[in-house]
Amino acid sequence: MKSLLFLFLFTCACVFCASAQSFRGLDRSPMDMAYLPDNFAHDRKEGDQAIIRVTYSRPQKKGRDLFGGLLSYGKVWRVGANEAPEINVYQDITLGGKKLQAGTYSLFAIPGEKEWEIIINSDLNYWGAYSYDSAKDIIRIITSVKSLDQVVEAFSLQFQETGSKQATMRLAWDQTMVEVPITY
Repeated sequence: MKSLLFLFLFTCACVFCASAQSFRGLDRSPMDMAYLPDNFAHDRKEGDQAIIRVTYSRPQKKGRDLFGGLLSYGKVWRVGANEAPEINVYQDITLGGKKLQAGTYSLFAIPGEKEWEIIINSDLNYWGAYSYDSAKDIIRIITSVKSLDQVVEAFSLQFQETGSKQATMRLAWDQTMVEVPITY
């Protein structure tokens, strides 16, 4: 009887261990966060306040032809990969010369060869741009494309402070970068 009980417990343990070791692979486009002020979460001191936080996924170039290739010019793109990026604005700001109230929004763009249209949308929590609804756009901003000398392998979004209560949101991938001015 003891050996039968031992065999049963051993079998249960093997089944449990086998199922506990199954774990899907890592996401190919890991999630990242960008803060204004830059590195807010790392350098935060008591009393500091974040202005903006963007949560987004970072796709890789992997030798692909991106803008005008994989990402068609003139079509809405969820800025990054996977879920549409979420932009948390913690106080009223001016983004690209347009007022934006504190709140949580999604971030899209319509890439073009010479300029991009940056879109702040009120619809949240969905994958890609397949359910994008322009009726829920809060603001749209036109910004010029800049060419970079070096390749940015993983799509990146950063904030750079440019003066007192002024900053720039930079989006870069491959040899393309766009910048959106912010005042707060």
